[in-house]
Amino acid sequence: MADKNINVNDNLNKLLTIMAQLRDVDNGCPWDVEQSFETIAPYTIEEAYEVADAIQQKNLPALKDELGDLLFQVVFHAQLAKEQQSFEFSDIVDAICDKLTRRHPHVFNNEITSKDDLAKKWEIQKRAENKNETRSSVLSGVSSNQPAINQAYKLQKKAASVGFDWDEVGAVVDKLDEEIDELKDEMVLENNRKRIEEELGDVFFSCINLARHLDINPEWSLRLANERFTKRFSYIEQSVEQAGKGVEECSASTLMMLWEESKRSGSSD
Repeated sequence: MADKNINVNDNLNKLLTIMAQLRDVDNGCPWDVEQSFETIAPYTIEEAYEVADAIQQKNLPALKDELGDLLFQVVFHAQLAKEQQSFEFSDIVDAICDKLTRRHPHVFNNEITSKDDLAKKWEIQKRAENKNETRSSVLSGVSSNQPAINQAYKLQKKAASVGFDWDEVGAVVDKLDEEIDELKDEMVLENNRKRIEEELGDVFFSCINLARHLDINPEWSLRLANERFTKRFSYIEQSVEQAGKGVEECSASTLMMLWEESKRSGSSD
């Protein structure tokens, strides 16, 4: 195990050295040299999604490569910060080690905590860490610069950590039904796009809340639904092509019949 750790440290140092060489003004890569935090950020997000895609596809060789790409993004940001004399890679490692130790007293300080209380204590600890920051709300730590599904999920978790939550999942289902009924009421009115948009947003928000109460990640659940849809629609396209037609030539009823057939055939597996 010790030899393995030494090898890991050597490889990390090698990666940091490569990154520094890429950013060398005189002998580095022109593209890497001209990058900044702002220009690299979209690539960081893209690499994170590619990691998630490899996991969804259960492709472990791809996951290994994508995790490497994501690690490179961390190293890239660390190099940029080092050049500005702000922080460097070792500071990032120290910070996350301190944070994980601090937020897991049930592991590192032998503090007894039930599984149900873990999430609540996690949020309490985060608020304690941020008490010196100028934040006026429990929700102010949730950035709006992220996918709306993830933002809604985090907002709900923050509110739940201070007791603003439904006691049981049945009430969440009732709330979802209520929001759908309100959406239907608005849909029958003319020139009512704004209210329809608002009520539809409430339906989405309630769906995410239901996912949270069921301990299901809504983003992941939707990704799986997208995958099922893609497979089933591909089945339709292949079936139509075998019949010598194009999808646009088929009636809606024919397409729906093939859709149901695709579900029975197990094409969503």
